Amino acid sequence: QVQLVESGGGLVQPGGSLRLSCVASGSIFSINTMGWYRQAPGKERELVARISSGGGTNYGDSVKGRFTISRDNAKNTVYLQMNNLKPDDTAAYYCNLRAFGSGIDYWGKGTLVTVSS
Repeated sequence: QVQLVESGGGLVQPGGSLRLSCVASGSIFSINTMGWYRQAPGKERELVARISSGGGTNYGDSVKGRFTISRDNAKNTVYLQMNNLKPDDTAAYYCNLRAFGSGIDYWGKGTLVTVSS
């Protein structure tokens, strides 16, 4: 079993920055993909960014150039640096780990990001 715990959400003004962190624990194999998804009220969950254990990254179109994902494999931690935040970025942000091979997805409980003046 894998546990994911997110932190770093909160209230920020438009144009501001936040950094999210997610720590994974449990039965973690070294090869996996970790990432962030978000879900706004009334909308479907969408990919924000993901990063493989080798460092390859993918970003959702709406966050390219503003958000940066990174990971520390030694700490089983993934980060999301969010800059130039917009009101449309307001959502619950969920950490995800996809296990290599089985393809099983694990999810954190989410952290709320609110962008408002």
